[in-house]
Amino acid sequence: MSEKSEKTEPRLSVFKTYKLYVGGKFPRSESGRVYEVTDSKGNWLANAPQSSRKDARDAVVAARKAFGGWSGATAYNRGQVLYRVAEMLEGRKAQFVREVADAEGLPKSRAAEQVDATIDRWVWYAGWTDKIAQVTGGANPVAGPFFNLSSPEPTGVVAVLAPQESSFLGLVSVVAPVIATGNTAVVVASEKAPLPALSLGEVLATSDVPGGVVNVLSGRTAEIAAPLAAHQDVNAIDLAGADEALAKELEIAAADNLKRVLRPQPVDDWTATPGTERMTAFLETKTVWHPTGSLGASGSSY
Repeated sequence: MSEKSEKTEPRLSVFKTYKLYVGGKFPRSESGRVYEVTDSKGNWLANAPQSSRKDARDAVVAARKAFGGWSGATAYNRGQVLYRVAEMLEGRKAQFVREVADAEGLPKSRAAEQVDATIDRWVWYAGWTDKIAQVTGGANPVAGPFFNLSSPEPTGVVAVLAPQESSFLGLVSVVAPVIATGNTAVVVASEKAPLPALSLGEVLATSDVPGGVVNVLSGRTAEIAAPLAAHQDVNAIDLAGADEALAKELEIAAADNLKRVLRPQPVDDWTATPGTERMTAFLETKTVWHPTGSLGASGSSY
């Protein structure tokens, strides 16, 4: 029998295994649970990990461990790191176009526009890392021989509920400002469209972002968000992906340790320039007083 007449066995596809991203590693949910993710037409895409309360607590521990090094890095260095993420996204654009198209039911051309806008959004926030202090800080005029200086500092560990509808651009639009200003993040991916967020974890792991700076969880938003809102070591929470009823519950839980809470805000167009509001939402202001002193017999001061 000639080679041409031999039947070729059909090749079996290698399906992608999606995992959580916690502390720079890719664990499965400790519960062992997964749930089916489907496209806009109900077709199966993948099984995503269904995170538990324990996974949420582990992510907070990882975020707290990473906070000191990340917040202590220079703003210029953080900008370089965020730019590197944009570089890595550019190299995997085709994958994200496919995932966004499937997740949001978009034609490939519209999905490509969303991915391009997402990469541009990373670059935009990379440029802000060493400029936000100039906008929000400064020298304050006071009565008396004192220097009075205000400077912004990161709040700490921030829980972020990613938008439900915008699986990638909306996700990056709420995560990037959190880490650009020196915070660390525990991100709850869109419940119905988590795959772009889980793939983003792979990009972060192969860029220069230290493990634990961003932690990505998938699963039932309400189930994961509840322990994060009540967690005593979470300093702030962005409720972008919560509906009105869930947001109210989480806001009450967050009040127990005086978390900063950013309530859901309607966004008509995620491609619009976001401004600085999401950066300043998770910044604290430190004000320092210092005596100017006096020079010489004339009493002049410096």
